[in-house]
Amino acid sequence: MSQETTGTKPQGAERGTHDLEPGHMSIDHSHGKVVAETPDSLNGLKVANPEHKAAGLPAVLRATQYVWSKAGVVRGTYALSFLNQKGGIDCMSCAWPDPDGDRSFAEFCENGAKAIGHEADTRKCGPEFFAAHSVAELSTRSDYWLEQQGRLTHPMVLRTGATHYEPISWDDAFGLMASELNKLATPDAASFYTSGRASNEAAFLYQLFVRQFGTNNLPDCSNMCHESSGSALTPTIGIGKGTVTLEDFTMADAIFILGQNPGTNHPRMLTTLEQAKKKGCTIVAINPLPEAGLLGFMNPQKPLGMLGKSTKLADLFLPVKINGDVALLKGIMKEMLEDERRAPGTVFDWNFIRDHTHGVEELIANIEASSWEKIVEDCALSRAQIRAAAEVAIRSQRIIACWAMGLTQHQNAVETIQEIVNLLLLRGSMGKPGAGACPVRGHSNVQGDRTMGIWERPGKEFLDSLQKNFDFEPPRHHGLDVVESIKAMHDGRLKVFIQLGGNFLSATPDTRYVQEGLSKLDLTVRIGTKLNRTDLITGKQALILPCLGRSEIDRRPGGEQFVSSENSMGVVQSSKGRLEPASDELRSEVAIIGGIAQATLDYAPDSVGSTPRTDASASGKAVRSADPTKVNRGTRSNVAWSEFSDDYDHIRDAIARTIKGCENYNQQVRKPGGFYLPNHARNNEYVTATGKANFTVNPIPERHIEPGQLILMTIRSHDQFNTTIYGLHDRYRGIHNERRVIFMNKDDMAERRLETKQTVNITSHFNGQTRHAPHFIIVPYQIPKGCCAVYFPEGNLLVPIGSVAARSNTPVSKYVKVTVEPARIEGKFDYERVDGALKVNE
Repeated sequence: MSQETTGTKPQGAERGTHDLEPGHMSIDHSHGKVVAETPDSLNGLKVANPEHKAAGLPAVLRATQYVWSKAGVVRGTYALSFLNQKGGIDCMSCAWPDPDGDRSFAEFCENGAKAIGHEADTRKCGPEFFAAHSVAELSTRSDYWLEQQGRLTHPMVLRTGATHYEPISWDDAFGLMASELNKLATPDAASFYTSGRASNEAAFLYQLFVRQFGTNNLPDCSNMCHESSGSALTPTIGIGKGTVTLEDFTMADAIFILGQNPGTNHPRMLTTLEQAKKKGCTIVAINPLPEAGLLGFMNPQKPLGMLGKSTKLADLFLPVKINGDVALLKGIMKEMLEDERRAPGTVFDWNFIRDHTHGVEELIANIEASSWEKIVEDCALSRAQIRAAAEVAIRSQRIIACWAMGLTQHQNAVETIQEIVNLLLLRGSMGKPGAGACPVRGHSNVQGDRTMGIWERPGKEFLDSLQKNFDFEPPRHHGLDVVESIKAMHDGRLKVFIQLGGNFLSATPDTRYVQEGLSKLDLTVRIGTKLNRTDLITGKQALILPCLGRSEIDRRPGGEQFVSSENSMGVVQSSKGRLEPASDELRSEVAIIGGIAQATLDYAPDSVGSTPRTDASASGKAVRSADPTKVNRGTRSNVAWSEFSDDYDHIRDAIARTIKGCENYNQQVRKPGGFYLPNHARNNEYVTATGKANFTVNPIPERHIEPGQLILMTIRSHDQFNTTIYGLHDRYRGIHNERRVIFMNKDDMAERRLETKQTVNITSHFNGQTRHAPHFIIVPYQIPKGCCAVYFPEGNLLVPIGSVAARSNTPVSKYVKVTVEPARIEGKFDYERVDGALKVNE
């Protein structure tokens, strides 16, 4: 039975930062005082013992409770019946793939159910709401509160000097955007961000518009998560994606999971791991924090799972020190090398190495030169623990390595992932069933967006294809990624920022710095389904453009439309909405992009050929007689944007002509379950500079930690997905009713004379700069000494904008040097500890 301790709820917490605002940076562009970061009021923490198993009946109850409370029993249950079914609604949460064959009647997890409930919300956030709440007032509310106000229903504008958003017509909104874009001195003064929820059709149309406008400024959420994976894999195996399929997991001898928490971030992966276990697979979990999902899994699809019977998943758990992964991997390979020397040909797959790889001699020399003292010190694991992991690798012929943002958000992230590739190549675990690399993507279509051309550094082959198929010269210079866009806002190079989905402010590092940059812009625009903090930190003018969710019926002049997306394993599948839209004013992402493009690029079709003729075919499907990419040229574009917007088959035909591997896209995506994109590495074909898979030499990173400093990483709670907060609980870690917590090692607490549930301030240190985050409550936790963790976005203001991964430019959110000191809340209240709980003193 778990034990609970309860802290009293601070009086006046609902008042947000009105009474409690130490250190807040605010801006005033005549909208009133606007606060960028999540208000630091506390809610009343309850702490229980961490769980040692995940899912089961509690997950089912929590999921259904959430869906029914937001969407209603009938609407919510109806939506769930189509979630992840063939021809149904592709989950808008994570990108874990669906089975190719038969699917369960409930082919979704707690995360997916929450995402459906969140999107199918029957509450409305319309003009009346914005009339009643100023932007300054809304900024004092929590991220959770903002998204709980319901679905956005009308286009809204925040005009220069206004304190409130007000309604605007779609045509006027497009006209405002066109005016601001067209008066720019250069197209590069605008940047166009994309979230991973955008469909393939929307992403392709978006990048086409942006490049016809004249820039490659296409930052996306991949810049902040798996950019390091692509930067590591492309030069080593010739493709920036994973190489395994779902079926491979059932054939693997061993699965190494590094820097990933499947139970919270990719719960359906637990079913796949359970299936692998039943086939005899050994699972090694490598993470600073023990995660319930990898310790035990209660399969909710099975009676015993519903009754609490769990399957132990991880055979070996290695609590590596934050960013100690290179040292650990090098230690594993050093153990392998010593065994190979004792019995040549028994550990390394020399046939594979000779036939398919390059550079093994340099790697072996580096492994030999690496000292055990340095390895053990850096990963904070014993030789025995490292040896246990090495023995798993040595006896396994087929190894899959999975990782997520626990690896990708470090300064040396690219080198860490390339060290994983080294391990796989030494064992010949590439290009064969049951083996390979598996970067587990977070957002549902972040991988598809990149395939569709959302990238600030497009290759020549893709740009040449755009030029050929759309008869224009696309920009060839590299554009701005996320971090570069933020810096360009600051120094005045950017004037307009348009966001296709997401919550840019809360997702990015260095919150106050980003706030300053956004406030300098002339126009900010966000296309989305719900209100979030980015809508409150704006340029001189701002637009909120409400769009259909993936679960909603998309009615266009060409009939009801469907879209498509790509999962973590390169499968492209269709998704068709089934619910009535939240408002008649909503437009699809595709229709919104088409409207912006047509208004901005001044396209004016002639009467001849401007509308495709449709005839009934034998199958009943319309036959198009006009090609929208070749309709009459307007003043700046030869694309009939409205026709793309009216019938998405036009877009898919254009994708088929433009993107290699997407031939016959319309036909293939209509197949039940979709189709696989080409992946040469799966066939031992490596499109690299050497024509082979490349070993690399990656040094163990040097640590320069000052006395008293800890290494902090940001993490997600179980009640959130990316920046979307579903609730205030993290039940697998035993945290309830609070998000402003810091997980600390007990020895680190004792050294600093800090106590359980004490309120502290956190200061980050980078290149002589300091950043401050007030009022976090200490929770002692099983985390390596010298390490600590906080949730994001609350901890994002501690992450320096200048701290990025080499080569990928990804913000380093998993390695932040911090100091922690007792807090005294300034203003009306302060806190003291009474019997281990917080007491408010007036």
